[in-house]
Amino acid sequence: MLTRIRRLLSQFFIRATTINNEPLNKVSLIVIILIDFFILINVFTGLNDIGRWYINPSQAYPCYSEWEHYRTSTDKNKDYEVVKLLLLYEKNNSANLKQTYQKDKGGHLGNVFEICLAYDKAKDKIFHVTNQKNIKAIDYKQTKISTIEQSNRNIHAQYDSTLLEEIAGQPREQSINSISAEKAKQELEKNNRNISKLVNEISNLKNELVAKPEIVSFIAFLKNDDKFRTVEKGYQQASFWYPSIQLAFQSLFLLPLILVALSVHKFAQRRGYGLISMISWNLLVIFFIPLILKIFEFLQIGAILKFIFDIISAIFGGLLFIISYVYILLIPFIGFVIIKFFQKIAFNHKLQVANRIQKIRCIKCVKKIRHHDIYCPHCGYYQYTECLNCHNLTYKNLPYCKECGYSQDSNNFQ
Repeated sequence: MLTRIRRLLSQFFIRATTINNEPLNKVSLIVIILIDFFILINVFTGLNDIGRWYINPSQAYPCYSEWEHYRTSTDKNKDYEVVKLLLLYEKNNSANLKQTYQKDKGGHLGNVFEICLAYDKAKDKIFHVTNQKNIKAIDYKQTKISTIEQSNRNIHAQYDSTLLEEIAGQPREQSINSISAEKAKQELEKNNRNISKLVNEISNLKNELVAKPEIVSFIAFLKNDDKFRTVEKGYQQASFWYPSIQLAFQSLFLLPLILVALSVHKFAQRRGYGLISMISWNLLVIFFIPLILKIFEFLQIGAILKFIFDIISAIFGGLLFIISYVYILLIPFIGFVIIKFFQKIAFNHKLQVANRIQKIRCIKCVKKIRHHDIYCPHCGYYQYTECLNCHNLTYKNLPYCKECGYSQDSNNFQ
């Protein structure tokens, strides 16, 4: 098995670094490597672009995250907080939310969910100058409260020190503090009254804000359980299928490139165009690398993982580490199937040899030869082998002797 793997790797590198069985010079090899890197970077760029072509779950359901945040919040003032966040967002964004959604959708396949568009309309209605002024007034009063509270903390520190000085009988003119204990006490009481007044004003402004018809309507929309469950179900389904859709689009991007490179490679081999054959072989390998990586990425985050995750969760509960065991066994199996496919079908050596013999070409270098040539005049490869039964010459690497029909399987390993 190891010998076979070494032989396959050797053939792979020979194809990638030789032209007509002659090794590339150093300059040519560097040029080929640079071309490979350039194309590989552009392939990954194209994969990234086409992978984002279909609208992602967050773009299709832009209201879900805000809705989920609101419904899971335990803040008793969450109605006001959600309105405040929206109004602050609008302050920094001139376009309305519908325009934002449509901009995000531009250049993508798929549509924004209808309920989210309705949610967007309800949000746009609360963006009034009056409401924004209300929020600014509340913020201003809260800033004043913070300033007064800081002043109280400073006065408290002086008050405690002055009170100790008076208890100790120290003369007032020798005090390190600017105000007396009595005056400090009066200032504290005055500030506390102002804080209480500002708190009441803030409470009234908040109640006034959330009582406005457009905001009442918006909050009612947020509290609609049926609509939320519909959005949640759609978002979860979109999240489940999105990796599969991405892989499908990325495969559509890569498969034409792979087919073109494979066709050019076979054509160049038939015609004996060594340089084109080598370059197309390198391109074929480069196009396969991202495809394999994307398949493994899909296996890690796609529908298959979620399916296995659900089954293991249902059977074993919290023992989710078993998923790692499943993947450790599954990935080698998938690799085995892929190797078998390419060994038996795509790059089957016996099928390639049979095709070359039918077209009277060299078994090794695929260049045109005469019907009875024993050695290839281009690469010197010996085309025949002796039959184990009749001892006549028969073609190498074919299953049966062309003279007596005897099985040549043991001969093919010589």
